[in-house]
Amino acid sequence: MQSNQNIPENANEHCPGANSDQAGKSEACSGCPNQQLCQQGAGKQLLDNSEIIENLKQVKHKILVLSGKGGVGKSTVSSQLAHILASKGFDVGLLDIDICGPSIPRMMGLETSEVHSSNNGWQPIYINENLGVMSIGFLIDNKDEAIIWRGPRKNGLIKQFLTDVAWGELDFLIIDTPPGTSDEHISIVQYLNLTPNDGAVIVTTPQEVSLSDVRKEISFCQKTKTNILGVVENMSGFVCPNCQHHTDIFHPTTGGGDSLCKQYELQLLGKIPLEPKVLLSAEKGKCIYETAPDSVAAQIYTTIVNSLLETLKEQPKQ
Repeated sequence: MQSNQNIPENANEHCPGANSDQAGKSEACSGCPNQQLCQQGAGKQLLDNSEIIENLKQVKHKILVLSGKGGVGKSTVSSQLAHILASKGFDVGLLDIDICGPSIPRMMGLETSEVHSSNNGWQPIYINENLGVMSIGFLIDNKDEAIIWRGPRKNGLIKQFLTDVAWGELDFLIIDTPPGTSDEHISIVQYLNLTPNDGAVIVTTPQEVSLSDVRKEISFCQKTKTNILGVVENMSGFVCPNCQHHTDIFHPTTGGGDSLCKQYELQLLGKIPLEPKVLLSAEKGKCIYETAPDSVAAQIYTTIVNSLLETLKEQPKQ
């Protein structure tokens, strides 16, 4: 916040104040990133979210991992992206906002970990010095107990993850989401839009039953003005561990990810096959590039990360 408590941190000079009758209307508001919100009477929201804005300013790149369909491998993709980015020397945070079905603790080999607090807030669980993780899975005692929460409580925890977790300065914050376009998605997009963010990676599988739901996710991104960085087609055929023969288990009857990307003019980042080595890596909380660097999946994951780095104009740090 600026010295006047009614003025958001990122406001223009001579801001009349977010609670003022002139908010969003005065000459000083012209070109301000908050002008539209203030015109709509949502200026108080900016003040309430000032702590989120301050924390997110320390994160250079914020990337959502989305899909309209459950079971397509979002958490696997999120965890592997985080691992590989960290292996390239970037400071990475991995945030799991799948409140009812958190998979990231297991995917990262952190099932028995617990969150600790400090003067700066909750401390992420660190796999190594430049890869920190946060999930509701670290905050519950009984891992098999259902979490039955309505939207406001989910929203409150997501906001807490962005305000009370001591992420520090990050190059990347990868955010793993539940399937669909519901409370968690609305909340996280609303909060991320308070500061510049990079957008989303959308995960699908080749068959039409998945693609039909992914089209809804693309529509969600369009309506919320969330940039789509590209599409990952997961489970794109099965690679035999013995002979390396490729078989389409989920047949792309309507063209798969290729057709989807052509329809919406999106970038197809990569097609990751079903490969037992990916499962074994995820079950052990390891990076596929480290456990099986010669595997097809490891090579494609690396290509996906390199494509994202090129889009975001970043160079590996090591």
